[in-house]
Amino acid sequence: MRFEPIFAVKDLRRSLEHYRSLGFRVKAYAGGEDYGFAVRDGLSLHFAPRQDYDPKRDASMAYLHVEDADAIFAEWTKPGIGGKTLPVGEMEYRMREGMHFDPDNNVIRFGSEISTEKDNAGTKDKQH
Repeated sequence: MRFEPIFAVKDLRRSLEHYRSLGFRVKAYAGGEDYGFAVRDGLSLHFAPRQDYDPKRDASMAYLHVEDADAIFAEWTKPGIGGKTLPVGEMEYRMREGMHFDPDNNVIRFGSEISTEKDNAGTKDKQH
């Protein structure tokens, strides 16, 4: 079983290029104007262009589980990436999470688990 979010977008080519800059493999379906795909680390996104797209009304969200949220933040905030990536922070539910807004205001929340091994090492350091 797989779950693949579909993001509505204003401009398919712009969206595919944006996701390529984020490290996704992208392709347009058939003629290239009606539908597209982006794949990275087990996450597959679909893109459906809509002429009446309103980023305030139509934006979508997906969650990307990653091994290292800080590494994704560093990668997605390099010069020329575009969109907007918010810093990673620790959540009360033992995740480090950040958010990326694409040019159409669609959001990818990304996060990595805070490992107990790191927690225990930090506790040991604080004790000495």
